Amino acid sequence: MGIFGKLKAKYIPDPPSWGTTANSSDAPPEWQPAPEQSHDHGLYNEASDSDFESAGAFCRQYPPEGSRLLSSDIVERIEAEGCRAWGLGYPRSQRWAGSIKAAGEKGGKSLVKVVTEERCREVCLMSDLPIMGGLYDTHGKTGIYYEVLIHKMDGIIAIGTTCLPYPDWRFPGWERLSAGLHLDDMRKFFEDPDGGRDYSPLLSAVSPGDTFGCGYDFTRNSVFFTFNGQRLPDAFTGLYVPRHLHDVYAAIGVEGACEFDVNFGGELFRWKEGNEWAWRVEGHVGRLTGPSGGDDGELPTYNEVRYGTR
Repeated sequence: MGIFGKLKAKYIPDPPSWGTTANSSDAPPEWQPAPEQSHDHGLYNEASDSDFESAGAFCRQYPPEGSRLLSSDIVERIEAEGCRAWGLGYPRSQRWAGSIKAAGEKGGKSLVKVVTEERCREVCLMSDLPIMGGLYDTHGKTGIYYEVLIHKMDGIIAIGTTCLPYPDWRFPGWERLSAGLHLDDMRKFFEDPDGGRDYSPLLSAVSPGDTFGCGYDFTRNSVFFTFNGQRLPDAFTGLYVPRHLHDVYAAIGVEGACEFDVNFGGELFRWKEGNEWAWRVEGHVGRLTGPSGGDDGELPTYNEVRYGTR
């Protein structure tokens, strides 16, 4: 399929460290490697050593960002537009060749339509708002979820989650604090730049019209995926804990000529349970965490958040 893929050199990342201590009785469960077979090489493709090395340099230079409050104007937009407030940011990488447009039924803006050209090399598209805000309460919520409807995949598509900053020339799941399902070989990845791990026997090949979903379950601290409306087993558990440390974003990798729609809930999900309020991405935004679960004061403005002046 695509020109590039997974890395040849074996790399074993350190276990995620999210501020827990060995003596803490109430510490969240630590992330453990999945029991499925781990592969040293990609099934179809191999990434260049230079990409791997530059990603490592990027992660060393730019540590993970802490969680932040959304600005008051963004919260107001979410209150007005709901799930339709979420979109995808344009990648800064020169590898990108394509378009990202708001679309939907009857000319609305309920979906994000992505079309890439054959010359598009590996790039990671990330949501322009976090799908899981670390500083916001999850009371009454089960998790968060989004879907991708495939129209064409003459290359590679990968779906998942990540924290920022993330090297946008790397697929989700290859680098720190990132999980992904790669649709060329149907393997799952978490902080794994090698060949990934086998996931589900229900996944074999991608056809036009297939829908893949990605969710995070608050009750299990797990990332899971769906296929054509069916929830698959948890891919990884014990991720992004303690949850208040980081914001988590949707992450979609693409390479080659592809066409797909991203649905953050502006239109009905194929996975029916995802249409319930307990799974909608906007549900926990606006209510801050804390002893009372209530108001921590006036929210900052967009510029205060953007430029760190508050």
